[in-house]
Amino acid sequence: MTPLLPFEELLDRLDARTGVPAADPGARADQQLVEAEEVLEAWLRSKGQEPTDGTVEGFRLLALHRQGAKGDPSFNACRETCRELVYLRNLVAAYDGPSDEAIQHLRLQGMVLRHLALFVGGKMVEAGLGDFCCSSRPVRQRDAQPVQGD
Repeated sequence: MTPLLPFEELLDRLDARTGVPAADPGARADQQLVEAEEVLEAWLRSKGQEPTDGTVEGFRLLALHRQGAKGDPSFNACRETCRELVYLRNLVAAYDGPSDEAIQHLRLQGMVLRHLALFVGGKMVEAGLGDFCCSSRPVRQRDAQPVQGD
C-alpha cells in the first residue's frame, strides 16, 4: 500500500474548485495564497522550525520560502513557484470582479498551488527531491515495478 502524500485535503479542495466559478476572484486568490503559506508552514514545522510572521516584498509566502530554503538549497526549486503564486494573485486583484481574464489567472494560480503542494509534500516524503531540476523520480519510482533489464 502506498503511503498518502501530505496535503491531500488541499488537493481535494483544489479538485472541488475546478470548473466552479468564484463569486469573488480576489478573495479566492487571497485564499489560495494563504493555502500556499500553510504548505510552507507545514514544511518548516516538519523541520522543527517556527514559521515566520515576517514578509518579503510585502508577502509572507516569500518570507516563508526564504526561511525554508536556509540550510536546504534544494528547497530553492520552488522559489519561482512561490513568486508565481504572488504574481497571479496580483493579476487577479487588478480586475474588478469575475472577468474572464481574472477567472483564467485564478485557475492558473490553483494549478501552481497544486504544483507547490506536490513538490513540498514530495520533499517531506523524499528528502532528495529537488536536488536535480525538481525531479520527482525518487517518489515516482518508489513503488514502481522494475522494468525488464533493470
